[in-house]
Amino acid sequence: MPDRRGFLKAAALAAGGGYLAAGTARAEERPGARGDQYAMLNDCTRCVGCRACQTACKRSHDLEKSGADPLHETPTDLNARNLTLIELYKESDTKWSFVKKQCMHCGDASCVSVCIAAAFRKREDGVVDYDPGKCIGCRYCQYACPFNVPTFEYERAAPVIRKCDFCKDIRLAKGEQPWCADVCPVGAIKFGKRSALLREAHARIDGEPNRYASYVYGEKELGGTSVLYLAPKEMGFEKFGFPAYDEATPFHLQEDIQHGIFKYWAPPVALYAGLALIAYSSGRRPHAPADDSKEGA
Repeated sequence: MPDRRGFLKAAALAAGGGYLAAGTARAEERPGARGDQYAMLNDCTRCVGCRACQTACKRSHDLEKSGADPLHETPTDLNARNLTLIELYKESDTKWSFVKKQCMHCGDASCVSVCIAAAFRKREDGVVDYDPGKCIGCRYCQYACPFNVPTFEYERAAPVIRKCDFCKDIRLAKGEQPWCADVCPVGAIKFGKRSALLREAHARIDGEPNRYASYVYGEKELGGTSVLYLAPKEMGFEKFGFPAYDEATPFHLQEDIQHGIFKYWAPPVALYAGLALIAYSSGRRPHAPADDSKEGA
């Protein structure tokens, strides 16, 4: 009779090998932000806090007002009715800055990595897209996002995830830039190809070193993002609550495990093979002889 323990051990090792192969293959194919993709540059030294971008975003996406006074609303966080947020960071009367918060459209997006229903995808043009028709409402994307961006719309009978989409259907599809960049009266928001925006960002830093912090946030973080930031020199990004990340996303392992399981089906194969062997072995086991001494007792 075959050794069941030995078989199951070998099957488990085979499954692990399949998983490691999947993980290695994925690690060699890590995506990242490309220069030819769409991107946005937010210059925090130019923003005056008028919130024109915020209002345009809400109107263009038919989002109901989140405040009692629609003309003077000041939402405090990103939510299902507020996909763009202007925040004021103030240290003193002479040291303050407005910062535009939104989806970062990461080059190696964690929401794409962890979504088991493939409701998120990174488009070729750089947009991190969301398909509500595929969403199962697990909200794992909310947990995975390193910038705490996706929000869940609880008010609807069929809730969906909400986040900035770069106006992909209402503007990009027509060859137009997102509304926030279009309506900004001071040029604090610029939209275009990522490589061109990075060149401009570094040119601004080099041209006015006393004005800008010597770093472009989003250039390298988490594989690079499609939303880039310039900060005033006297404050810097840590004052704005931007987390410090290296170039690797924190959910690579999670994605590799998922691909190892769902692409290669190694654990299910091992499980069913083990069960089949047990059933086969049980069927071949000889039956114990009947105890005739009990007959006629």
